[in-house]
Order: sequence, then C-alpha cells, then structure tokens
Amino acid sequence: MNIRSSLTQVLPIEDSSQIGYARRTAQQLAERHGFDERDAGRVALVATELASNILKHASHGEMHLRVLPRPDGFGIEMLAVDRAQGFDLEACLADGFSTGGTQGIGLGSISRQAEVFDVYADNRGAVLLARLYPRADRAPDIRFGVSQHSLHNDPACGDVWHLAYEDGNISALIIDGLGHGEEAERAGFAGAETFALTPFAEPVMLMEDMHRDMIGSRGGAVAFTQFNALRDTLTFAGVGNIGASLISADKSRGLASHPGIVGVQYRKARPFDYAHVNGHLLIMYSDGLQSRWNLQDYPGLVHRHPAVIASVLHRDFCRGRDDVTVLVVALEAAHG
Repeated sequence: MNIRSSLTQVLPIEDSSQIGYARRTAQQLAERHGFDERDAGRVALVATELASNILKHASHGEMHLRVLPRPDGFGIEMLAVDRAQGFDLEACLADGFSTGGTQGIGLGSISRQAEVFDVYADNRGAVLLARLYPRADRAPDIRFGVSQHSLHNDPACGDVWHLAYEDGNISALIIDGLGHGEEAERAGFAGAETFALTPFAEPVMLMEDMHRDMIGSRGGAVAFTQFNALRDTLTFAGVGNIGASLISADKSRGLASHPGIVGVQYRKARPFDYAHVNGHLLIMYSDGLQSRWNLQDYPGLVHRHPAVIASVLHRDFCRGRDDVTVLVVALEAAHG
C-alpha cells in the first residue's frame, strides 16, 4: 500500500460562522471519498463538535483535515488545534458538559462516533484527533501522522513525503526541494515518483535512482527509512538536512545524514542500520521545523497517536519561513 504526499487542509476557527463552514467542508470531503449519507453525517457531527470545542475553550484555533488512503477506500482525519491556556479534559469527555451554553454532547460522544479518537492537552494548548472510516471498513488504523504546510499557503509545496506498507514492513520518505514553490515541488515529486516504484530496494541504489531522476531539477534534501518487522531493524539513508529521530519512552536517537544535494551533487550515501526498534516512534521532518524540540518536554506525548504528535510539533516548532513537513510513524508490524 502506497500513501502519497498531500498537504494538510487548514480551516481557521475564529468565530461561530466558521463552524458551519468546517462542518460542510468535512462532510463534502467524506462524500467525495465514498462515505454514504450516514457515515458522512457522522463526519459532519464530529467536525461541528471539534470546531465548537475550539471556540469554547480557546476562542480561536484551527481545524486540520486530511483524506486517509485505506486498503479499500478512504478515511477522513480531523484535528482541532489550539493554543489555549488550560483544558479540562475529563470534564469535556463527560456527556452533557458545556461551557458555552450549547447542547454539550461532549467529547465522550465524539469518541464513540470516531474509529480513532485521541487528545493531548497541556498549558500550551490542545490537539484533538478524530479519524472516521466507513462502517464497512474493518481494517485496522494505520498508525502514522503527518502535518504538511506550504509557505504562505502556496498551492505548490517544495516538501514531498511518501509512505509504503508491504508485508508488515514500512518505508518512509521526505524530500525537501531546494527553495519553495512550483520548481521545488517539481524536484520533490521527481524523486518521490522514483521512490514509490521500489521503496524497499537496496538503499544505495534507491538513492542513486532518485538522484538520476532529479537531475535537471533544482534537486533537494532526501531521507528515507526502511523498517523490517521480521528482523526488527530500521535502515536510514539521508542526504541533506532532513531531520530524523528514533524515539522510545525514555530515550531519543538522532539519525545522521550525509552532506549534498540529490539531483545535483552528493557522495554515495552509506545507509545506517538500527536494531531493536519495534515499538519505537520514527519522526522525520524538513528544515521548516526547528530541530530543538524534545518530546520529554511534553509528558505523555510519546504515547499519543502519531497524528497528534505531528500536529503538536508543527504547532510549537514551525519556523514560519519555509514549507514544513512532520512525519511520525509507529514502528510496528503493519497491515497493508
């Protein structure tokens, strides 16, 4: 199964009129991707409550939307992201709770509507995740998360990512085309299309294939990982300034890249192997994200869903002067 790069759709939530827009946008997205009337109605209900929750507790924030490729169709991911000071999670999970004079169906009800529901909240703000799948979709959740945003909301993004799942193994890619805009995006897609053909190929040859097919473009920074579930190993190959870390509950390891620009000039990229990685998180990110983050500063975040982790890191460490991608993958035997 291949999951191809796509931008995060961001809807500002700053006044009550935007709740209806968020509801309609999410519902229409679901209907376009195979949800029937009942399931699209569930999406609309969850979107309404998540957007309302932002106004109740933070006065403003954002709704992030994403279509999730599935083995047999699509799902819808919604994240409510805010920077509120304080958030009474236990109270909000109780049905009937309301701070704004609304019906107050409670996030507990939302958690029952969604196939996946997760929350992280502290004094820096809250991120609430809901993933919804059609009722006929019984496949397990694919535990990855990505937050990708272009500079100044340009429709073209110089960052490109790709995920491949095969026989329990996982391969993940980020390319940051030089600069930003259409030419950077063209460079990124040239490499990603090559990667998608053989994402589990021998790493040195795979990097050389991407280099060959990116010649004539601006080139870019490239990093990819290959997780082998049977051997419990991760192989990492990187050229340029894509950041990557392996994270467990009590430690973090940075993954080292080589200097150069794929598609322009680089020395052969020797891959690095890491053992005993099952159960770890892989976090990869372009240089639109500051590198000084530390999950230890967020108690319990390492145990939250990868999509929540990606959104928290983007919210708190986006530089704001470049395209930015944060890709978080749970390293565990995968389906697909």
